[in-house]
Amino acid sequence: MTHAPLLNIPWEERPAGCSDVIWRYNANPIIPRDLIPTSNSIFNSAVVPFEGQFAGVFRCDNKKRELTLHRGMSENGINWNIDHEPILWQINDPEHDPFEHRYDPRLVWLEDRFYITWCNGYHGPTIGVGYTFDFKDFFFIENAFLPFNRNGVLFLRKINGQFMMLNRPSDNGHTPFGDIFLSQSPDLVHRRKHRFVMGVRRGWESTKIGAGPIPIETDEGWLLIYHGVLTSCNGFVYSFGAALLDLESPWKVLARGGPYLLSPQTYYECVGDVPNVAFPCAALYDQPTGRIAIYYGGVDTVTALAFGKIDEIIDFIKTTSES
Repeated sequence: MTHAPLLNIPWEERPAGCSDVIWRYNANPIIPRDLIPTSNSIFNSAVVPFEGQFAGVFRCDNKKRELTLHRGMSENGINWNIDHEPILWQINDPEHDPFEHRYDPRLVWLEDRFYITWCNGYHGPTIGVGYTFDFKDFFFIENAFLPFNRNGVLFLRKINGQFMMLNRPSDNGHTPFGDIFLSQSPDLVHRRKHRFVMGVRRGWESTKIGAGPIPIETDEGWLLIYHGVLTSCNGFVYSFGAALLDLESPWKVLARGGPYLLSPQTYYECVGDVPNVAFPCAALYDQPTGRIAIYYGGVDTVTALAFGKIDEIIDFIKTTSES
């Protein structure tokens, strides 16, 4: 697949002396917890190119500690103007009108519109699905699954005529388990042919894993950046790594990196509302240069940015693969 060039992708070259495959933006966090007056924290958010600039759907937990989604716009992908009030969803079925929570969105251009998926509240956490054409009006379709499920991530095109969504069945709390599954749908309402993708492994991803940004299509396979969690003596630690999935059967793992790509090590990844969290939700990709910009949440409090090059990430996956 040919990806449209993204000439204005946010970018910073690898720092001198750094040998890491992924490196952090030196001005992180790019979005502080209090960028808007209504927010307690802004993190785990989704970003896409839009009309030569950038648009996003941001998780903004307010000062009542309600979990809400807000629209944001940016000229450069770094400095953001985020609406002070949550997105007003157009919901035709009153069954879905009562608000429980909305958080951890993903965002993808798919066929003729931008689809948003998020962790929705419907008698427990499940995956909400909606769309927008213009980032002015937002429409809710339907929940993808019964509770309990999280980390709903669509692919950027149909595969064998089906919409594909990665997801992670869970429970009603701070899930102490979780593997990645894939489900197929002809219409984004009905789902079938659920397939296991990959499960936890020892070390940094020994408690649970979950899909992160929208997978990037490459000649080597779908590049999946995902988060992994270990349980330490002081609680969960969220890091992120990467894998390659088969292009036509994306539940098949071709290779899976052994070490993490990035783990919580800086102040804004270690100290905050939920310590020791680096949680990726979005990635921008400029195919001509191979540059990738990854947006991730730090300590469930702020939004940060990291960079890498796709050939180096793929080489990392293949050379360290343990699957």
